[in-house]
Amino acid sequence: MTIKQESIFIKLTGAQTLHLRRIYKADTNGPAVFFMHGAVENGKIFYTHSNKGLAPFLAEHGYVCYVADLRGRGDSKPVISKYANYGQTEAILEDIPAFLAKITELEGQAAKYWVAHSWGGVLMNSVFARFPHYIESVSACAYFGSKRSLYNHHPSKYLQGNVIWYGLAPIMAKKYGFLPAKKLKWGSDDETRKSHYQSMQWAKRKPWIDSDDGFDYGKALQDKQLPPTLHIAGVKDKALCQPIDIAKFIAESGVGTQTMKVYGRKYGHHLDYDHINMLTHPSARHDQFTDLLDWFATYSTAVA
Repeated sequence: MTIKQESIFIKLTGAQTLHLRRIYKADTNGPAVFFMHGAVENGKIFYTHSNKGLAPFLAEHGYVCYVADLRGRGDSKPVISKYANYGQTEAILEDIPAFLAKITELEGQAAKYWVAHSWGGVLMNSVFARFPHYIESVSACAYFGSKRSLYNHHPSKYLQGNVIWYGLAPIMAKKYGFLPAKKLKWGSDDETRKSHYQSMQWAKRKPWIDSDDGFDYGKALQDKQLPPTLHIAGVKDKALCQPIDIAKFIAESGVGTQTMKVYGRKYGHHLDYDHINMLTHPSARHDQFTDLLDWFATYSTAVA
């Protein structure tokens, strides 16, 4: 068994180039999986060059994995700076459709499965709201620690959410012209000032509305049946995504099948998982990764 990796670059504009990492097993032509990272991070949450992580795991089982880096993040160029004036609206309207189009071009068919971590799930559901035709081509989704607004009252939520994300982060973004999250050790990648502002507004208990054009995502999704979605929570994910936060996200994400499963030792799993190691710990392949395989298999015939 040989897992291969290669980088694909997509010219988005005259200045912007997007990076898509293709991870697959040699001599395999399985269904494509599209991966979207969250805020202050990049696609490396799903893989390492030594083939650790969820994307190589799925590749071992015959899936062709495409891991995206939003513009300015990971290996997309140029990196985020004070001159970067784009945000999550551009990610929803331009970046993600460009990734999906490239996957369809390379595979001859659309990505049948979508996987997200954290804020990536919000971006994916936002794409479904804006472009409902994508729903028809997706068999199932899996979101790791994805929520839109914070409803939990854990003390660490007030530190990471209220103090850092709502308080210090805007100050740092104003000072530098972008949020240097990597330098500040708040994440694995930086965030533009606009992207931070927009995600900060959505993380509050406010309507799910685009600050650029007023598009109402919540209203658009109200009666939509999204692809069957498995929501994965970690018992130690206290600040960023507790079950109550996921439940609220589920409630505003249409009327389709959505299942939440919490991972920790008291539920018979190998580890009490948190927001990051739910994707990076070696034990994950025996817990949530295996359950994800079963979830995809359950809905493998959902799309012709």
